[in-house]
Amino acid sequence: QVQLLESGGGLVQAGGSLRLSCAASGRSFSSYRMGWFRQAPGKEREFIAAISWGGGNTIYADPVKGRFTASRDNAKNTVYLQMSSLKPEDTAVYHCAADAARLGTDLSRDPEEYEYWGQGTQVTVSS
Repeated sequence: QVQLLESGGGLVQAGGSLRLSCAASGRSFSSYRMGWFRQAPGKEREFIAAISWGGGNTIYADPVKGRFTASRDNAKNTVYLQMSSLKPEDTAVYHCAADAARLGTDLSRDPEEYEYWGQGTQVTVSS
């Protein structure tokens, strides 16, 4: 069982920055591919970023490419999402998720392929 806990959300003005953290329990964290997703009111869950087990490979959704950066510290069992140049349309609840069971090394944009989810942290960007 893996437990994930996000933190770092809040209210920020457009153009500002935030860093989200996701702390994971469990000894096998370093073997999990991790993802970040967000969900705005009335919208479907949206893929944001994914990072490989070692942190050397990342993928991003087009709306955040160049503005958001995913990273991880396996010694701290934590994955991060650095968000900059924030826009009002980035307002959402942000979730981290663990892809713990799939074989292979590819990174997935499909939320169905992530087994464990955190409760989320609210990010609100004012104009």
